[in-house]
Amino acid sequence: MPVPVPRQRAIPAVESGQAQAASPGGGPSKEEPPRQADPTGNTTAGNATAGGPGRTTATRTNSAARAAVTATTGAAAKAGSPETPLTLLVIEDDPGGSAVVPELLDAAGKPIRVRTARNLTEAGRLLTDDVHCILLDLALPVTGRPDDDDELAVLKHVLELAPRHAVLALTASGETERGAQAVRVGAQDYLFRDELDSRLLSRAIRYAVERKRSDTAERRLAEGRVRAQENRRLERGLLPTPLLDGSSLRFAARYRPGRSRALLGGDFYDTVRTPDGTVHAMIGDVCGHGPDEAALGVELRIAWRALTLAGLCGDELLGTLQQVLEHERSDEEIFATLCTVDIAPDGRRAGLCLAGHPSPLVAGPGRPAQLLPYDNNGPALGLLPGARWPRTQVELGAEWSLMLYTDGLIEGRVGDSGERLGQDGMVRMVRRQLSEGLRGEQLLRAAVNEVRDLNGGELTDDVAVVLLDRVG
Repeated sequence: MPVPVPRQRAIPAVESGQAQAASPGGGPSKEEPPRQADPTGNTTAGNATAGGPGRTTATRTNSAARAAVTATTGAAAKAGSPETPLTLLVIEDDPGGSAVVPELLDAAGKPIRVRTARNLTEAGRLLTDDVHCILLDLALPVTGRPDDDDELAVLKHVLELAPRHAVLALTASGETERGAQAVRVGAQDYLFRDELDSRLLSRAIRYAVERKRSDTAERRLAEGRVRAQENRRLERGLLPTPLLDGSSLRFAARYRPGRSRALLGGDFYDTVRTPDGTVHAMIGDVCGHGPDEAALGVELRIAWRALTLAGLCGDELLGTLQQVLEHERSDEEIFATLCTVDIAPDGRRAGLCLAGHPSPLVAGPGRPAQLLPYDNNGPALGLLPGARWPRTQVELGAEWSLMLYTDGLIEGRVGDSGERLGQDGMVRMVRRQLSEGLRGEQLLRAAVNEVRDLNGGELTDDVAVVLLDRVG
């Protein structure tokens, strides 16, 4: 039978590789002349509204957002490359009367592959990763829901089934409002069944695929911005400004997150000076690396600062922190290690409490770097109800450097041997760096960088290091 001639509605041209926004009313837009092709074939991601005013590029966002958009546009370019033909899945309960015309061509003039499903069950089997677009008949019934009076029920079902695929809604001529509602629900566009030909449908498919890619890129850009904001908030909570007004001690700290994590891990530290002149320092590590663990680390750090300024110390302080952890953790298996040091006002001696945490390292003139005693190491917080944490008195001397660290600094590998650096290896490394005259920030930077180099690349765990110096 002859092909019906469509009226002038159709879909904006997408030869440029950039998706255009639907018309404000949600209906089909006027056909545009072909544009010059974009050599990259990529979609530019901007603000949250596709094609809206004030679009921005990924270069104006943080690195996390840029990474998300780069991954999305890279995948889009691959899917839309000349070597990868487009595939259309038609969900139509009457394939024999389908409006799909045999000759469908993509932007490069290559045939678009067509698959046909009679129902949603069959569509689920045919909906593989190489399908780029779905042409859905809105009149298709939803099996098992005969009483559903929602005229877009089948579309909502398909959107749940295929959230990453572009969808074109097929409806009867004159059902403009129904088509517009389909676009508002999530379809990329709608087409009239009796006003369709191969050229119109081919362009509609290309448009829908590009718009879906653009929407996905913009969504991931927004998610990247949110992650960056979370990162900054967690960083402010995990890595605070020390309160050392009136103290002669010098403070330095360094933090390096482990690889492949968008958020900071569970490492945290703090240092405060109480009114009696005592300087309190601590460093801790919540097991795990997700946002929940990072948030728990922030809570523990803030609780430690508040309890310390309120006068708690040693076993009483750690016992209260364990209660905080037990109430705030999302899983009973989550625990935290902690090291606390309280340095006397004269700076010559300190009290040490260890809750499953590596012992600090101390060095001074004529005193090679060595670990503080760790025989009284108590259990990590959250492991044993009613646990106790002994406080060990240590002598520091007139001039010293005290380094607190998390286990990320000692658990890195050493070359191809597969052995871990360990505490003994760390002590030898710091001794050598001190003999080279490194102090303060330089010492911490050199230590963290050397551990990374010995590991042959980024460490899998976060590293936090705090250094307190007293110069005689």
